[in-house]
Amino acid sequence: MKPYTHRVNQLGIVLFAAFFLGLLFGSFLNVCISRLPQRESIVHPRSRCPECEEPIRWYDNIPLLSWALLRGRCRDCHTTIPWRYPLVELAMGLWLLSVARLFWDAMHLDTTIRANSIPLPTEAQIIGYSLSLVGVAILGFLLIGLMVMDWQTMILPDSFTLGGIAIALFLVCTQALFLGPNEDEVVLTKHHIQLTSPGGVVDRGNLFFTGPESLIFGRIAAVCGAALLLLLIRWLYKAVRHRDGMGLGDVKLLAMIAAFLGFWPAILALFLGTFAAAVYGVILLARGRAGATSRLAFGSFLSIGGLVSALCGNHLINMYIALLR
Repeated sequence: MKPYTHRVNQLGIVLFAAFFLGLLFGSFLNVCISRLPQRESIVHPRSRCPECEEPIRWYDNIPLLSWALLRGRCRDCHTTIPWRYPLVELAMGLWLLSVARLFWDAMHLDTTIRANSIPLPTEAQIIGYSLSLVGVAILGFLLIGLMVMDWQTMILPDSFTLGGIAIALFLVCTQALFLGPNEDEVVLTKHHIQLTSPGGVVDRGNLFFTGPESLIFGRIAAVCGAALLLLLIRWLYKAVRHRDGMGLGDVKLLAMIAAFLGFWPAILALFLGTFAAAVYGVILLARGRAGATSRLAFGSFLSIGGLVSALCGNHLINMYIALLR
């Protein structure tokens, strides 16, 4: 019982630390949400009340706690502080807590693996999985921010979408450095290929992509494929309805999701986001609060789809594939 109790205590500490760290990132994310759509600096000036412009004291800037103690009002002018601030902080706290739990479970599979005679993961696989979870954590930060920004302003800043693509590709390149020999290698053909040359050289080997080539080129192809798919949908909609149906920000957002997760998880995010937006649109139409030409913050719904796909996308895709067999 003692080793089990010790492990439970360690898990509690790790999850609490991840949740607290998420609250801090959520507080910073609120700054980004407030300033980036207005093209303002996220560094200067200090955080201040948008109504009375008084700087926020450090003890009034503690995530969740300060909002609760102030009862959701500014200390100086008593203006109501929107619910968005604590909700974003809480969402980031729960997101990092979820990622930390995934990492903990992956790092403590040794007992189950040995009991079932399954080979232990290699060091390269552990590093690769850790980097992928770092990507999931960053993706959650970006998607929660984009979801709120698009809902409030109909703007998806390039600093988040294009910046996110750059971060994701950097993580993929880093992950490629730690691939083991022949890991993720893709053989394109097993037939001997004869290459005619002036010297009559014949190649007896197979044509294949190495692991790093497969990983990096595959992710770049996923980004391009996801972007081209939405561009095609955007073009078809405009050709039929003679007006824009979505902005280029949505295209960049889906490309960013593909950069972090891959092509099929991004398509799942697109499906979930489209379904959620359609349900919301039908509800608005039924209540008379929207018309056929009303605009929806599709980026917000696409972000929700991306969050779901990041946490359980592979599981949902595998379930779907199993149904087709």
